[in-house]
Amino acid sequence: MLPWERPCGAILSTVPHLRVGEAAGLLGVSDDTVRRWTDQGRLSAVRDGSGRLVVDGAQLAALAQELGNAPDPARVIGQSARNRMRGIVTRVLRDTVMAQVEMQAGPFRLVSLMSCEAADELGLQVGVVVVAAVKSTNVVVELPER
Repeated sequence: MLPWERPCGAILSTVPHLRVGEAAGLLGVSDDTVRRWTDQGRLSAVRDGSGRLVVDGAQLAALAQELGNAPDPARVIGQSARNRMRGIVTRVLRDTVMAQVEMQAGPFRLVSLMSCEAADELGLQVGVVVVAAVKSTNVVVELPER
C-alpha cells in the first residue's frame, strides 16, 4: 500500500524512545534531572541496543504537558520568541479529513491544524519530536511591569 492509500487516521505502531540528553533538551532541564526522574519512577527508562538510557516518548510527552501547565514562578522582564521551536507531540486528534496536532515546546503549548494526509505522511503521533515553524505577520512583543 502506498502512503497516500493508507486510510486517514491509521495509527503507527511504534512509540519513539528518546535519549536522556534529548529528553532533557525538550523539557528544558538538565540531563541529571531526567536521570533523577527515572530513578524516582517519574519517567520510565530502558537501555537501547547500544546500552544508552532512553525514555518512552509518549510518557515524556505527558510529562512535558504537565510541566507546561505549571505556572512559571519567575517574572519575565523581556522576551522576543523565535520562529522555530523544537518540541514533542502531546496529542493528535484526527477525523476523516483533518488532524489537530498539539505539541509542547518547553513551557509553550502549540496547536497545528493540517490535513490528515499530511499528519500521516509525517508520522505524527504522541512522543514524536518535531519543530514548529511559525510564520506570522502579527507578532506582539511585551515587557511586563518592573
